Amino acid sequence: MLGQPLSIPTAQPKKKRTPMMSFFSKVSWKLRLQKREPLKNAVFILAERAQDASVKKRHMAMRGLGTMACERPDKVRKYKKIVLDLLVHGLYDPVSSEVIHESVKTLTIILGKMQGKGLGSFFIDITLQARTLLDDENDSLRYSAFVLFGQLAAFAGRKWKSFFTSQVKQTQDSLLTHLQDRNPQVAKACKTTFRACSPYLRQRKEYGFQSEEDQRNPKLCRQLVSERGQERFSQDPCPRVLMQKVIRQTPREFSP
Repeated sequence: MLGQPLSIPTAQPKKKRTPMMSFFSKVSWKLRLQKREPLKNAVFILAERAQDASVKKRHMAMRGLGTMACERPDKVRKYKKIVLDLLVHGLYDPVSSEVIHESVKTLTIILGKMQGKGLGSFFIDITLQARTLLDDENDSLRYSAFVLFGQLAAFAGRKWKSFFTSQVKQTQDSLLTHLQDRNPQVAKACKTTFRACSPYLRQRKEYGFQSEEDQRNPKLCRQLVSERGQERFSQDPCPRVLMQKVIRQTPREFSP
């Protein structure tokens, strides 16, 4: 489902190698001064770095896309397919967890700016990988994955409801486990995501679960389908508001 590698114009002159901070500052400077160089050129520069053999350059590219999303979200929407393709490739980086983590954080920013619109089949790619990262050993990556997964719950809509419901049901053990995560910030993010995902764990009938396996899980049943739990959830804000709240409250050490 992942898109093919992006083709970079061959006519574009090669850039001299620069240190990480120098390159990042250069991209940020270009974004602030649009009259000096069009945003399209910055996107192609980042696209080239995102496919580089160097882990550092790929990491810079993901961070640069995050900066672009924060400073010029209106323009990023114009190139959203290119940007999303780059970030999804970063999300599946085969070598570096840092590249993956930066991709998760940037996707969180972009999904918030886009309100989940126009994701297309990228929704599937993002969901599948985000689900696997919920149990990652790295606290920061685990935290970011829970925030992202909670956002996906808010943006699934009718088109992806069936698919996302199946993913949530496969994730329910992780959700329960990390409610007591060793890191309090991860546990808090998990709680918010748990609440956002609760509608996908309910059966159409008022009580019970669809499968016998679910019915044999009394702990999960008590937490998700008890009358008290339903009343509490009915008083909570909508999933989209919940995820916006947890993003605003992100601690500095976990902030994008």
